[in-house]
Amino acid sequence: MNVKMAGIDFNIAQINVRQCFAFTKSAMTLAMEKIKEDKRIKGCVILSTCNRMELWVSLLDDAEMDLPEYICNLKELPTEQYRRFLKVREGEKAIRHIFYLSAGLKSQIVGEDQILTQVKEAAAFAREQECMDHVLEVLFRMAVTAGKQVKTEVPMDKANFSAAHQAIHFLKEQGIVFNGKKALVIGNGEMGKITAQALMEEEVDVTVTVRQYRSGVVNIPKGASRMNYGERYHYIPECDFVFSATASPNLTITREGLSNCKIQKEQIYVDLAVPRDMDENIREWKNTKLYDMDSFHLEHQSERMKQQMQQAEAILNRQIQGFYDWLESRDLVPRIQEIGTASGQEFCWRMEKDMKSMRLNEEEKEALRGKMGQTVAKVVDKLLFELRDQVDTDTLRQCVEVLEQVYEKSERKI
Repeated sequence: MNVKMAGIDFNIAQINVRQCFAFTKSAMTLAMEKIKEDKRIKGCVILSTCNRMELWVSLLDDAEMDLPEYICNLKELPTEQYRRFLKVREGEKAIRHIFYLSAGLKSQIVGEDQILTQVKEAAAFAREQECMDHVLEVLFRMAVTAGKQVKTEVPMDKANFSAAHQAIHFLKEQGIVFNGKKALVIGNGEMGKITAQALMEEEVDVTVTVRQYRSGVVNIPKGASRMNYGERYHYIPECDFVFSATASPNLTITREGLSNCKIQKEQIYVDLAVPRDMDENIREWKNTKLYDMDSFHLEHQSERMKQQMQQAEAILNRQIQGFYDWLESRDLVPRIQEIGTASGQEFCWRMEKDMKSMRLNEEEKEALRGKMGQTVAKVVDKLLFELRDQVDTDTLRQCVEVLEQVYEKSERKI
């Protein structure tokens, strides 16, 4: 196994640097097309969220790759300037990282639910682009499974918090009142929906922008109003809050756009996107406050939270060991399949006498031999793969060696 990753996150860089490495879906598709041309790479996954970007690669066993340089070239950025922001992990460190990440233990909001979905979607997208090799497939699948187990068995204090919830929580601690106020939410994707729902939980009158004003096309929470995205500046003067959470590479709120708004009251703008949705220059406006993803800080962990982390780590360590067990035994897979094939062949050989009494022509007999051989092979494969999941690698290896010897003797007899 030769798995490496390099990434940037909220611990390493501020949002103005992180946004340089963010990928939209279309940009991700183009990048993966380039990556597939590199003969050193067997598989890749790109994870791009508001707080991080990671490139995962599965390389040929003897291949070397300078991932920070590779990423900078993909993003057309000078490597010398940006290399220090890209953290490289490989082997054991990379494996542990993806398991902990999927469980939400490396998130800015510890235990958050969104990252598990984002890891799962990143793997699915790589699969759609035909970029997923067998090792990355199993690694990400097992990491997602581990993350789900942590979510189920260790419900953390902040497990239901999203970035929007954290922003609202932060603002309430600053004395900001939400009840009875008006808010505009720009973005009708999953993040926009979560933001609208979080505001509605605070009894805010929420309006969500849509780019296609047709029933059933967009995902608007029940109870929220909707308006055409192009009309947003007309409605902003009425708002107390403007939240933006899109995947757009372009600004949704600009200084020029706001200059035509007759704003008569204090307003709070919250930018939950990476790259940014809102023009930084609106900070200069009187009675206007702008917050972004770097504005919201976590509290120190409570004793209860520390105990929950220990429980989660125990689960993850067991799941990580499960991945290593799979890794150690994967060389046995073709040998198990060969034993299955040999079992099918021997069964057909032993049935040959009985087949002579059947009223079948030679073509029908050959078809029957094929079906019998395949069926027996599948049954043996299933039994051995089930055994693989129940015993340690050394025991499985011994079983396979014994069966290989048995079928080697059988072949001599045949």
